Amino acid sequence: MTITVAIIGRPNVGKSTLFNRLVGQRLALVDDTPGVTRDRREGEANLFGLEFRVIDTAGLEEVFDASLEGRMRAQTERAVGEADLALLVIDARAGITALDEHFARWLRRSGKPVALVANKCEGREAEAGLTDAYSLGLGQAIPISAEHGLGMSDLYDAVAAVAKEDGEAEPGLPEGDAEGEGEGEEGQGQEAGGVLQLAVVGRPNVGKSTLINKLLGEERLLTGPEAGITRDSIAVEWSWKGRPLRLVDTAGLRRKARVVEKIEKLSTQDTLRAIRFAQVVVLLLDVEEGLEKQDLTIARMVVDEGRALVIGVNKWDACRERDAALAGIHDRLQRSLPQTRGIPVVTLSALQGHNIDALLQAVFQAYDVWNRRVPTADLNRWLEAVTASHPPPAVNGRRVRLKYMTQAKTRPPTFAVFVSKPQELPPSYLRYLENGLREAFDLPGTPIRLNFRKGDNPYAGRKKPKKDKKKAR
Repeated sequence: MTITVAIIGRPNVGKSTLFNRLVGQRLALVDDTPGVTRDRREGEANLFGLEFRVIDTAGLEEVFDASLEGRMRAQTERAVGEADLALLVIDARAGITALDEHFARWLRRSGKPVALVANKCEGREAEAGLTDAYSLGLGQAIPISAEHGLGMSDLYDAVAAVAKEDGEAEPGLPEGDAEGEGEGEEGQGQEAGGVLQLAVVGRPNVGKSTLINKLLGEERLLTGPEAGITRDSIAVEWSWKGRPLRLVDTAGLRRKARVVEKIEKLSTQDTLRAIRFAQVVVLLLDVEEGLEKQDLTIARMVVDEGRALVIGVNKWDACRERDAALAGIHDRLQRSLPQTRGIPVVTLSALQGHNIDALLQAVFQAYDVWNRRVPTADLNRWLEAVTASHPPPAVNGRRVRLKYMTQAKTRPPTFAVFVSKPQELPPSYLRYLENGLREAFDLPGTPIRLNFRKGDNPYAGRKKPKKDKKKAR
């Protein structure tokens, strides 16, 4: 059985950098600003062949009330409760602080196995901090540099010792020194075993984290009245009626002009990356605010990325003028997103759990449409019929001919159309073909891509045969 390791410590000691090093991907946001991490993030780590689950946590604060810091501390306590080993990370350059001493005492009382990790040990400035670390009563500190990958073999020994006690086979160290090897690129959106990647996006404070907590049936993500609590895009594995999903909670997206702080810019980039790696995106709205310009900007972004889109209208239980609110959303979609007709709109209450099954049903239906393939024979019969009823325009007295059509790929449905003069087709005719495809083959709401190609002339480039010239006699 794989063990679980929790990385804990006060703010800005390099916990997220160590997490990224262990999982081999840049999943967690990293910045010099203290308190970047708020939710706990989980990942699969591989250290010299030893595989284990690792949890990145928020910086520990000595706060026990219902404030944001207090709720962050409660999340860290849950992570320690789940862990088989706690890595208490200190900053060797800064030395031992009162917070380090407080949480060292707390960990000793918890009864969990603890390994003391001294980060930022790549220079002589860390020597004093390493010596002072003995005062914490947790034994000798493991000197590492999470940023440069130094000291990973010593960290391996500490984790492998706990894994061996837990009954997990201890792999041998591979030949060569793996310290200092670079981190991999972001990979959270790659497919694995048919898992549907579902990203929940929207403006700040519309209930994204509350929705995912209700789906999971636990307080997995931080929630509260404060806007902008979520910073990282947090992925959680889950299943609905036997179908596996990877739920991705994201930071709220504000208008670009309002995003000025560095942390919010990093969060926005993380959310955009989550959209690119998603398969289906739920755009969550606040029913009281309706479908605003920023929501439409997000929706266009999702469609441009070729992702299946579902609109979730949250806080439906608090809405009084329901018919007017729903009609306004449908009307705005029809006027502002005519290129993607039929986007499913589901009303729900994330807090009460109302109509969540309907939302997931719409998600899987959108996913199935996104993966739909149309036979080539059916496409060409349809193409012949639509061009006969509404022929393409004529250019210089010669009509543009649509010769042949096939589906090049799915996800989203992409079609290749061979045309005599593709550059001469007006945008209105392209919309006519797209809307006809959507209606004829039941492709509501999903992005459709049409690639017009000019067919190769089989006689192009051939030299004309020379005629024999016979002299007249």
